[in-house]
Amino acid sequence: MDPRWQRAYWQGTALLLAAHLAGWAPALPLAVLLNVLQINHRVVLRRRLGAFDVQVGVAHVVGLALGSVGPLWPLHVVQLISLNVLLVTDYCLLARLLVLLPGNRPAPLSWQLLRRALLGPPVAGVPPHAPG
Repeated sequence: MDPRWQRAYWQGTALLLAAHLAGWAPALPLAVLLNVLQINHRVVLRRRLGAFDVQVGVAHVVGLALGSVGPLWPLHVVQLISLNVLLVTDYCLLARLLVLLPGNRPAPLSWQLLRRALLGPPVAGVPPHAPG
């Protein structure tokens, strides 16, 4: 996906999530809709539901949904902070955590893999060892 599109999707999501946290009721459904559009865009480009960037989008929508359940609202705050870190530094904690799932990692889980996945320098696109 063109990095400008990817950045626009995440920037729009960050703005809508901030608006939601500020009290604008339509913002959360719009953020979910924007992320569903992003997932569809990625599926069309990748032609695979299991593509890593599709997984990131789905996990983000799940986080938006879970955060709308009463006591889990702080999840939206974590998502907003993470989105802003992503936009400023290209460090995506969600992608780095997804890389550690059994189907996404190249080797058995180890402290070295965990350290490399979480503490390695930020990279544009998908983290090292992520499936295409």
